[in-house]
Amino acid sequence: MYPNQFHESLKAVEAAREANIAYEPARMTAKEKEDLLATYHPDYKKEEFKTLKVGPNKGESIPIELCDALQANSRISADDIDLSDIAYDVDVLIIGGGGAGTSAAIEADNLGAKTMIVTKLRIGDANTMMAEGGIQAADKENDSPAIHFVDAFGGGHFAAKRELLAKLVSDAPEAIQWLDSLGVEFDKAEDGTMITTHGGGTSRKRMHAAKDYSGAEIMRTLRDEALNRKIPVLDFTAAIELILDKNGNAAGAVLMNMETGKIFVARAKTVVIATGGAGRMHYQGFPTSNHYGATADGLVLGYRAGAKLLYPKLSSITQQVRHIRSRFSALSLQRRFAHSVQSS
Repeated sequence: MYPNQFHESLKAVEAAREANIAYEPARMTAKEKEDLLATYHPDYKKEEFKTLKVGPNKGESIPIELCDALQANSRISADDIDLSDIAYDVDVLIIGGGGAGTSAAIEADNLGAKTMIVTKLRIGDANTMMAEGGIQAADKENDSPAIHFVDAFGGGHFAAKRELLAKLVSDAPEAIQWLDSLGVEFDKAEDGTMITTHGGGTSRKRMHAAKDYSGAEIMRTLRDEALNRKIPVLDFTAAIELILDKNGNAAGAVLMNMETGKIFVARAKTVVIATGGAGRMHYQGFPTSNHYGATADGLVLGYRAGAKLLYPKLSSITQQVRHIRSRFSALSLQRRFAHSVQSS
């Protein structure tokens, strides 16, 4: 049944089987756990962290790679930028062309806001496109947002901001309905009922999927919707600095064409940063399945403008695990930003 080269391995397994069955692994002590984490886990290697010397998170210890990016000099000089030479003037400027940014653009357009997306790659080049598993939402009779909250809060080691997590799980069912109405082809039974399965950390079946290409299907639908609405998209255009008004509020951004290097000024009443995470900075040399555009651009933009970062000390590995669990449910939060458009 097995090729000859496997026979020696099979014999070794059979010889050790009884001993392995009888073996009872000893529980690790608290100190043994701490020592193991300190040796191997990226969040515990103190020598791989630096202390921020400037900005809202000053004094906090964060990964070296992110620290260096946050504290780096700007690639432009204020004296070289003519803010009166406005190339684009919009109500809502969205930086990032993935699932979150495109969702925000659609909702802003729904409210009649003049909207524009800028992305350093192409619209759809994002982690959303690469995700496979599905999107969680508590929309079945035996489930509820409260149960979803407990699952997610425990799964995140109780580190989540309770008010943000509550918003996410409460809005998730509506986000599913919204995506379905746009044409996302979720897996469904013959009677049209959505098929749900278990996902990481779930106590109920609340994972909605589109086969094993859920992210690609969601991104395809969102991209088509945005393009059909003729929402302007500037591909291969990076936002390199936010522009603040006299009150310290975001009022636009300085943009750079990635192909020509030309600088533009975009003015906006509202700026949305939806640029993804920092996985592709490869903290401590770790590999990642993140899209190659996830290089902390939005974190740096926001920080330089005075925004305080949440969870800056987490490694890219931990961020990826927590992000994977709730990536698609976060789309529900994008719908709520639109109220700021109405009030501006």
